[in-house]
Amino acid sequence: MAVRETNLQGVKLLGRGKVRDIYDLDQNLLIVATDRISAFDVVMAEPIPDKGRVLTAISLFWFDKLQDLVANHLVSAEVSDLPSGLQAQADQLRGRFMLVRKAKTLPIECIVRGYLSGSGWQDYQATGKVCGIDLPAGLRESDKLEEPLFTPSTKAEQGLHDENISFEQVGRLIGPDLAEKVRDASLGVYSRARDLAAARGIIIADTKFEFGLVDDRLTLIDEVLTPDSSRFWPADKYQPGRSQPSFDKQFLRDWLLTQDWDKTPPPPRLPQEIIEQTRARYLDALEKLTGEGL
Repeated sequence: MAVRETNLQGVKLLGRGKVRDIYDLDQNLLIVATDRISAFDVVMAEPIPDKGRVLTAISLFWFDKLQDLVANHLVSAEVSDLPSGLQAQADQLRGRFMLVRKAKTLPIECIVRGYLSGSGWQDYQATGKVCGIDLPAGLRESDKLEEPLFTPSTKAEQGLHDENISFEQVGRLIGPDLAEKVRDASLGVYSRARDLAAARGIIIADTKFEFGLVDDRLTLIDEVLTPDSSRFWPADKYQPGRSQPSFDKQFLRDWLLTQDWDKTPPPPRLPQEIIEQTRARYLDALEKLTGEGL
Protein backbone atom coordinates (compact mmCIF):
# COMPACT_ATOMS: atom_id res chain seq x y z
CA MET A 1 0.00 0.00 0.00
CA ALA A 2 1.32 3.43 -0.91
CA VAL A 3 1.92 5.92 1.91
CA ARG A 4 1.23 9.48 0.83
CA GLU A 5 1.25 10.94 4.34
CA THR A 6 2.01 9.72 7.85
CA ASN A 7 0.11 10.73 10.97
CA LEU A 8 2.05 9.45 13.96
CA GLN A 9 0.49 9.71 17.39
CA GLY A 10 2.31 10.98 20.46
CA VAL A 11 5.07 12.86 18.64
CA LYS A 12 5.29 16.40 17.30
CA LEU A 13 5.12 16.85 13.54
CA LEU A 14 7.66 19.51 12.56
CA GLY A 15 6.69 19.67 8.93
CA ARG A 16 6.07 17.94 5.64
CA GLY A 17 8.47 18.41 2.75
CA LYS A 18 7.90 17.39 -0.82
CA VAL A 19 8.59 13.78 0.14
CA ARG A 20 9.45 13.52 3.83
CA ASP A 21 7.45 13.94 7.03
CA ILE A 22 9.64 15.13 9.91
CA TYR A 23 8.91 14.55 13.60
CA ASP A 24 10.63 15.89 16.71
CA LEU A 25 11.91 13.24 19.14
CA ASP A 26 13.64 15.67 21.51
CA GLN A 27 17.32 14.76 21.02
CA ASN A 28 16.81 13.45 17.49
CA LEU A 29 14.54 13.81 14.49
CA LEU A 30 12.46 11.11 12.86
CA ILE A 31 12.46 11.46 9.07
CA VAL A 32 9.87 9.39 7.23
CA ALA A 33 10.13 9.03 3.45
CA THR A 34 6.61 8.86 2.05
CA ASP A 35 5.66 7.79 -1.46
CA ARG A 36 4.97 11.35 -2.58
CA ILE A 37 6.75 12.47 -5.73
CA SER A 38 7.43 15.99 -6.95
CA ALA A 39 8.47 17.39 -10.29
CA PHE A 40 9.26 21.00 -11.16
CA ASP A 41 8.85 21.74 -7.42
CA VAL A 42 5.20 20.60 -7.47
CA VAL A 43 4.02 17.53 -5.51
CA MET A 44 1.91 15.17 -7.57
CA ALA A 45 -1.49 14.09 -6.26
CA GLU A 46 -0.74 10.40 -6.75
CA PRO A 47 2.00 8.59 -4.80
CA ILE A 48 4.45 6.08 -6.29
CA PRO A 49 4.12 2.84 -4.27
CA ASP A 50 7.30 1.79 -2.41
CA LYS A 51 9.17 4.93 -3.47
CA GLY A 52 9.86 6.01 0.12
CA ARG A 53 11.26 2.60 0.99
CA VAL A 54 13.53 2.71 -2.05
CA LEU A 55 14.82 6.18 -1.13
CA THR A 56 15.52 5.08 2.43
CA ALA A 57 17.30 1.87 1.41
CA ILE A 58 19.50 3.72 -1.09
CA SER A 59 20.35 6.48 1.40
CA LEU A 60 21.32 3.89 4.02
CA PHE A 61 23.50 2.13 1.45
CA TRP A 62 25.36 5.34 0.63
CA PHE A 63 25.71 6.53 4.23
CA ASP A 64 27.52 3.26 4.92
CA LYS A 65 29.78 3.57 1.87
CA LEU A 66 30.68 7.22 2.46
CA GLN A 67 31.05 7.48 6.23
CA ASP A 68 34.85 7.59 6.07
CA LEU A 69 34.70 10.69 3.85
CA VAL A 70 32.24 12.84 5.77
CA ALA A 71 30.13 12.48 8.90
CA ASN A 72 26.40 11.85 8.42
CA HIS A 73 23.36 12.34 10.62
CA LEU A 74 22.12 8.74 10.78
CA VAL A 75 21.48 7.27 14.23
CA SER A 76 19.40 4.21 13.33
CA ALA A 77 16.87 2.79 10.88
CA GLU A 78 15.80 -0.07 13.15
CA VAL A 79 12.27 -0.18 14.57
CA SER A 80 13.69 -1.57 17.82
CA ASP A 81 15.54 1.73 18.37
CA LEU A 82 12.37 3.82 18.24
CA PRO A 83 10.50 4.91 21.38
CA SER A 84 7.97 2.26 22.42
CA GLY A 85 5.03 4.42 21.41
CA LEU A 86 6.32 4.56 17.84
CA GLN A 87 7.15 0.87 17.71
CA ALA A 88 3.42 0.28 18.05
CA GLN A 89 2.94 2.35 14.88
CA ALA A 90 5.63 0.50 12.94
CA ASP A 91 3.33 -0.33 10.02
CA GLN A 92 3.60 3.31 8.89
CA LEU A 93 7.37 3.36 9.40
CA ARG A 94 9.05 0.07 8.59
CA GLY A 95 11.62 0.45 5.84
CA ARG A 96 10.96 4.15 5.27
CA PHE A 97 12.32 5.99 8.31
CA MET A 98 15.63 7.24 9.65
CA LEU A 99 16.30 8.35 13.19
CA VAL A 100 18.82 11.17 12.78
CA ARG A 101 20.77 13.74 14.76
CA LYS A 102 19.49 17.28 14.77
CA ALA A 103 21.62 19.57 12.64
CA LYS A 104 21.86 23.26 11.89
CA THR A 105 21.03 23.06 8.19
CA LEU A 106 23.15 25.09 5.80
CA PRO A 107 21.03 27.37 3.56
CA ILE A 108 22.31 25.98 0.25
CA GLU A 109 21.79 23.03 -2.07
CA CYS A 110 25.14 21.46 -2.96
CA ILE A 111 24.86 20.35 -6.58
CA VAL A 112 27.62 18.43 -8.34
CA ARG A 113 27.49 17.89 -12.10
CA GLY A 114 29.63 15.24 -13.75
CA TYR A 115 27.83 15.31 -17.10
CA LEU A 116 26.22 18.02 -19.20
CA SER A 117 22.50 17.52 -18.75
CA GLY A 118 19.24 19.13 -17.66
CA SER A 119 19.43 22.80 -16.75
CA GLY A 120 23.22 22.65 -17.09
CA TRP A 121 22.88 21.71 -20.76
CA GLN A 122 20.33 24.48 -21.31
CA ASP A 123 22.67 26.98 -19.64
CA TYR A 124 25.61 25.82 -21.76
CA GLN A 125 23.62 26.13 -24.99
CA ALA A 126 22.71 29.71 -24.12
CA THR A 127 25.98 30.96 -22.63
CA GLY A 128 28.76 28.43 -23.15
CA LYS A 129 28.89 28.17 -19.36
CA VAL A 130 27.23 26.22 -16.56
CA CYS A 131 26.26 28.37 -13.61
CA GLY A 132 28.85 30.93 -14.66
CA ILE A 133 31.66 28.37 -15.07
CA ASP A 134 33.34 28.47 -18.49
CA LEU A 135 33.37 25.18 -20.41
CA PRO A 136 35.07 24.21 -23.68
CA ALA A 137 33.18 24.89 -26.90
CA GLY A 138 31.58 22.07 -28.86
CA LEU A 139 30.30 19.90 -26.01
CA ARG A 140 27.24 17.74 -26.67
CA GLU A 141 24.25 17.01 -24.47
CA SER A 142 25.14 14.33 -21.88
CA ASP A 143 28.90 14.64 -22.48
CA LYS A 144 31.07 13.75 -19.50
CA LEU A 145 32.75 16.84 -18.07
CA GLU A 146 36.53 16.86 -17.71
CA GLU A 147 36.11 17.51 -13.98
CA PRO A 148 32.91 17.50 -11.90
CA LEU A 149 31.48 20.96 -11.26
CA PHE A 150 30.25 22.29 -7.91
CA THR A 151 27.22 24.44 -8.81
CA PRO A 152 25.40 25.44 -5.60
CA SER A 153 21.96 26.98 -5.39
CA THR A 154 19.73 28.63 -2.84
CA LYS A 155 17.31 26.50 -0.85
CA ALA A 156 13.86 27.84 -1.71
CA GLU A 157 10.70 27.43 0.31
CA GLN A 158 8.34 24.73 -0.93
CA GLY A 159 6.55 25.85 -4.08
CA LEU A 160 9.33 28.26 -5.05
CA HIS A 161 12.32 27.57 -7.28
CA ASP A 162 15.95 27.33 -6.18
CA GLU A 163 18.32 29.83 -7.77
CA ASN A 164 21.89 29.10 -8.84
CA ILE A 165 24.53 31.06 -6.95
CA SER A 166 28.28 31.47 -7.29
CA PHE A 167 30.86 29.96 -4.97
CA GLU A 168 31.62 33.49 -3.77
CA GLN A 169 27.97 33.91 -2.79
CA VAL A 170 28.16 30.66 -0.83
CA GLY A 171 31.11 32.12 1.04
CA ARG A 172 29.10 35.20 1.91
CA LEU A 173 26.21 33.04 3.15
CA ILE A 174 28.11 30.57 5.35
CA GLY A 175 31.67 31.92 5.53
CA PRO A 176 34.58 31.21 3.17
CA ASP A 177 36.17 28.43 5.24
CA LEU A 178 32.95 26.45 5.56
CA ALA A 179 32.20 27.06 1.89
CA GLU A 180 35.48 25.40 0.94
CA LYS A 181 34.76 22.43 3.21
CA VAL A 182 31.29 21.99 1.72
CA ARG A 183 32.60 22.22 -1.85
CA ASP A 184 35.42 19.74 -1.19
CA ALA A 185 33.11 17.32 0.63
CA SER A 186 30.52 17.49 -2.16
CA LEU A 187 33.08 16.79 -4.88
CA GLY A 188 34.72 14.03 -2.85
CA VAL A 189 31.44 12.26 -2.10
CA TYR A 190 30.29 12.54 -5.71
CA SER A 191 33.56 11.14 -7.05
CA ARG A 192 33.48 8.15 -4.70
CA ALA A 193 29.84 7.42 -5.51
CA ARG A 194 30.33 7.91 -9.26
CA ASP A 195 33.10 5.31 -9.34
CA LEU A 196 31.23 2.81 -7.19
CA ALA A 197 28.03 3.17 -9.22
CA ALA A 198 29.95 2.88 -12.51
CA ALA A 199 31.21 -0.54 -11.43
CA ARG A 200 27.54 -1.53 -11.08
CA GLY A 201 26.41 -0.25 -14.44
CA ILE A 202 25.03 3.13 -13.37
CA ILE A 203 26.23 6.58 -14.40
CA ILE A 204 25.52 9.27 -11.80
CA ALA A 205 25.22 12.29 -14.07
CA ASP A 206 24.61 14.80 -11.30
CA THR A 207 23.36 14.94 -7.74
CA LYS A 208 22.31 17.25 -4.95
CA PHE A 209 23.56 17.09 -1.36
CA GLU A 210 22.46 18.83 1.80
CA PHE A 211 24.79 19.54 4.69
CA GLY A 212 24.37 20.77 8.23
CA LEU A 213 26.42 21.28 11.36
CA VAL A 214 26.18 18.82 14.25
CA ASP A 215 28.22 20.11 17.21
CA ASP A 216 30.00 22.39 14.68
CA ARG A 217 31.03 19.39 12.56
CA LEU A 218 30.15 19.37 8.87
CA THR A 219 27.58 16.59 8.42
CA LEU A 220 25.84 15.07 5.41
CA ILE A 221 22.08 15.16 6.05
CA ASP A 222 18.71 14.38 4.47
CA GLU A 223 18.79 11.80 1.65
CA VAL A 224 21.90 11.04 -0.37
CA LEU A 225 22.42 9.90 -3.97
CA THR A 226 18.88 8.67 -4.54
CA PRO A 227 16.81 8.78 -7.76
CA ASP A 228 15.05 11.82 -6.27
CA SER A 229 18.25 13.81 -5.78
CA SER A 230 20.32 12.48 -8.70
CA ARG A 231 20.26 11.61 -12.38
CA PHE A 232 20.99 7.90 -12.76
CA TRP A 233 21.66 6.60 -16.29
CA PRO A 234 22.14 2.98 -17.41
CA ALA A 235 25.78 2.78 -18.54
CA ASP A 236 25.04 0.21 -21.25
CA LYS A 237 22.67 2.64 -22.99
CA TYR A 238 24.83 5.76 -22.64
CA GLN A 239 25.15 7.72 -25.88
CA PRO A 240 26.31 11.35 -25.77
CA GLY A 241 24.54 13.82 -28.02
CA ARG A 242 21.03 13.21 -26.71
CA SER A 243 19.06 12.88 -23.50
CA GLN A 244 19.54 9.55 -21.73
CA PRO A 245 17.16 6.88 -20.45
CA SER A 246 17.16 7.06 -16.67
CA PHE A 247 16.40 5.26 -13.42
CA ASP A 248 15.14 8.44 -11.80
CA LYS A 249 12.14 10.75 -12.00
CA GLN A 250 13.33 12.28 -15.26
CA PHE A 251 10.89 9.81 -16.85
CA LEU A 252 8.05 11.53 -15.00
CA ARG A 253 9.36 15.00 -15.90
CA ASP A 254 9.51 14.01 -19.57
CA TRP A 255 5.90 12.83 -19.49
CA LEU A 256 4.77 16.01 -17.74
CA LEU A 257 6.44 18.09 -20.47
CA THR A 258 4.06 16.49 -22.99
CA GLN A 259 1.07 17.75 -21.00
CA ASP A 260 -0.67 21.10 -21.21
CA TRP A 261 0.62 22.24 -17.83
CA ASP A 262 2.36 25.43 -16.69
CA LYS A 263 4.34 23.77 -13.84
CA THR A 264 2.16 25.31 -11.13
CA PRO A 265 -0.36 23.51 -8.88
CA PRO A 266 -2.52 21.62 -9.47
CA PRO A 267 -0.47 19.12 -11.48
CA PRO A 268 -1.97 16.75 -14.06
CA ARG A 269 -3.34 13.45 -12.84
CA LEU A 270 -0.85 10.63 -13.33
CA PRO A 271 -2.10 7.66 -15.37
CA GLN A 272 -1.61 4.25 -13.78
CA GLU A 273 0.88 3.33 -16.51
CA ILE A 274 3.09 6.32 -15.63
CA ILE A 275 2.90 5.45 -11.92
CA GLU A 276 3.90 1.85 -12.58
CA GLN A 277 6.74 2.73 -14.94
CA THR A 278 8.11 5.31 -12.49
CA ARG A 279 7.99 2.75 -9.66
CA ALA A 280 9.81 0.21 -11.83
CA ARG A 281 12.67 2.65 -12.45
CA TYR A 282 13.13 3.32 -8.73
CA LEU A 283 13.18 -0.41 -7.95
CA ASP A 284 15.64 -1.02 -10.78
CA ALA A 285 17.99 1.63 -9.38
CA LEU A 286 17.89 0.01 -5.94
CA GLU A 287 18.61 -3.46 -7.25
CA LYS A 288 21.44 -2.38 -9.54
CA LEU A 289 23.15 -0.27 -6.89
CA THR A 290 22.79 -2.47 -3.86
CA GLY A 291 22.29 -5.91 -5.37
CA GLU A 292 19.14 -6.24 -3.30
CA GLY A 293 15.45 -5.51 -3.72
CA LEU A 294 12.95 -4.40 -1.09
